[in-house]
Amino acid sequence: MNVFEYVSNDKNTMNYLVFYPDDYADLPLICYLHGAGERGNVLSHLYRHGIPKLIAEGIEIPAVIVCPQCPTEFVWDNIVVSVKKLIDEIAVKFKIKSDRICITGSSMGGYGTWMMGQTYSNYFSAIAPVSGGGMTWRVEKLKTTKIYAVHGKLDSVIPCFNTEDMINALKLNNIGAKLLLLEDFGHNDCIDYAYRNTDLIQWLLAQRRTDFTEVAEVCSEFF
Repeated sequence: MNVFEYVSNDKNTMNYLVFYPDDYADLPLICYLHGAGERGNVLSHLYRHGIPKLIAEGIEIPAVIVCPQCPTEFVWDNIVVSVKKLIDEIAVKFKIKSDRICITGSSMGGYGTWMMGQTYSNYFSAIAPVSGGGMTWRVEKLKTTKIYAVHGKLDSVIPCFNTEDMINALKLNNIGAKLLLLEDFGHNDCIDYAYRNTDLIQWLLAQRRTDFTEVAEVCSEFF
């Protein structure tokens, strides 16, 4: 895949990577949000985990992928407006169809993924938070969003109940989601396994934003 690297001279402005194949016509856009350890202004840190790590190892993903870098002073929950602005800019540049924009993230990025979905209802085709958590009292904002959450049961950094609480809150509000709990996985090994060995990326690539009736039908089963 080709890669475009943007490094800002302003410490409060996001650096970012964009990965794209030679022919990106009609492909979906995936936004990947990294964890807390990759914040700052060293762009190469983004390759430590998740989707950028896979791409660096030569794995091809049929999508345009934007990976912003969170400034040191912030977490993703603080800068959802900036993340959304970048996603919009990349979507326009690569002529992405509006029903094929999805978001995933791990650890702090898992929290950011829940927050982006809750802040921008009816925008994403799907969200896939990994090893994160969120605001259970805002889950009604996700009633038209397809969701796939992954967490390791042995996670001691962000305990598994953070994801389970979100899923349970969704269930109480009659909102469906797909949940994968990995029995023998801690924090970092869950993140690497989720993107490398599960169907999470393939699931994201297959999604299109739909109306509420279709979402309720697709996401009616809990795992």
